[in-house]
Amino acid sequence: MKKLNLLFIAIMAMSALHAQDISDALRYSQNEIHGTARFRAMSGAFGALGGDLSAVSLNPAGSVIFSQSRASVTGSVLGVENTTEYFRGITASDESKFNINQGGAAFIFRSNTSSPWNKFALSFNYERTNNHNSTWIARGINDSNDPDFSNSVASYFYDYADGKRLVDISALPDESISQAYRNIGDSFGFAHQQGFLGYESYILDPEFDDDDNTTYFANVAAGTFDHNYTYIASGYNSKMSFNLATQYQNILSLGLNLNSHFMRYDRSTILLEDNNNQGSYINSIDFRNSLSSRGAGFSFQLGAIVKITPELRAGVVYNSPIWYSIDEETSQSVSTIRDENGTPTPISINPGILNIYPRYNLQSPAIFTGSLAYVFAKRGILSFDYSNTNYSKTRFTPTYDEFFADQNDIMRNVFRSASTYRFGAEYKIKQVSLRGGYRFEESPYVDETTVGDLTGYSFGLGLNFGNVRLDLAYDHAERSSQNSLYNLNFGTPPSANLNTKNQNFTFTLAFNI
Repeated sequence: MKKLNLLFIAIMAMSALHAQDISDALRYSQNEIHGTARFRAMSGAFGALGGDLSAVSLNPAGSVIFSQSRASVTGSVLGVENTTEYFRGITASDESKFNINQGGAAFIFRSNTSSPWNKFALSFNYERTNNHNSTWIARGINDSNDPDFSNSVASYFYDYADGKRLVDISALPDESISQAYRNIGDSFGFAHQQGFLGYESYILDPEFDDDDNTTYFANVAAGTFDHNYTYIASGYNSKMSFNLATQYQNILSLGLNLNSHFMRYDRSTILLEDNNNQGSYINSIDFRNSLSSRGAGFSFQLGAIVKITPELRAGVVYNSPIWYSIDEETSQSVSTIRDENGTPTPISINPGILNIYPRYNLQSPAIFTGSLAYVFAKRGILSFDYSNTNYSKTRFTPTYDEFFADQNDIMRNVFRSASTYRFGAEYKIKQVSLRGGYRFEESPYVDETTVGDLTGYSFGLGLNFGNVRLDLAYDHAERSSQNSLYNLNFGTPPSANLNTKNQNFTFTLAFNI
């Protein structure tokens, strides 16, 4: 009967075939300060300045500020240091990687007519906008002594299995683990697969040995649990910008960017759990998950820079939402050690199946930026940018999908409008430019703790050799976050407190063309 209903159930259950959640939406919607060394040395405070290819990526009116055509290429050593606190266990990990993260050119054209629109620019620029490379480890004894087993990963499987028919989360007599996992995923989706893993690994048992049973109990007793969790991620967000800009009487600059966005994200997690709790038949759980995401999107930017006085400039930018299309793949396995009669028995449930989910769409929030800059007789610059992003407007689509509608409702409640403040300064001594900057980004979460505020500073120098310029920069940013070891529909899962420091060294070679 189960097999006869597979096609019908698959059609009715398409909306259940999802693995996305709001953390994915936030990850792909946020931008870091990347780009040229000059841009990074001043913490990205370039909204009213221009004259730099990463400044053009921020404000499209900035390309026409160049005095002549220019190209640049940038390389960075990106370092990430994570310190994790999980109960009384503290662990640290760090990694670094070299990338070519910016390259582009701007072409300047001057009008030979008497038109007040006396200057035009055409440019293109590629740069990374976010770095997803990160590794962290959480180790500790979870002794929260919850009255049930909610501090165990067994609660994750129980959460998904509860209320589901036993026949829908178990293998048929003639099915292999791989066949059953695939068929259950095709028919019912992600949630049923999690119940299947819990049942087949003996973490869960049914209350009644009947196909229609919908209640379960865990073979893990309440108590303390030794957790060892490893998170390994890699990937990036990047964009390619095509820019057009024009200048009116050396007073007003207007620009447009058309952007193609690219996203890659790969993540593997391993949760090892051991316990010696009285009444536990399962004393060890090894739960592994991997995710691979690929996406492409489009956005546009409109910007303006106006000279209020010869020294004072103001800029304004509108960044449209990014409209992403994203493909995702996942794989899972779980292993346990069962000790029911005094003899430990290893159980391994490794389906070896790659779950390929239907393509979905993500719309990031729009960004509004206002800027002021003061130029001291071509010797120095003080610059300030203010940006606002309403993360509660992040959307999964199609919105008629029940799962996506639920996630959108969650984002409306847990995300908020967040402000970003960036300050930058530059001072020239002959052919040498000294630079520094500071930035502050508010948490995108209403609770301000799931992801905390970000603070960062930067400094650098530039060497001008006439037609060639070499820029160097160091920037540092720090942010804290709380990261759940697994998700629960009901209750609060254990989480690790993570403090992340990004320390980057950047160099840019720029030359006139």
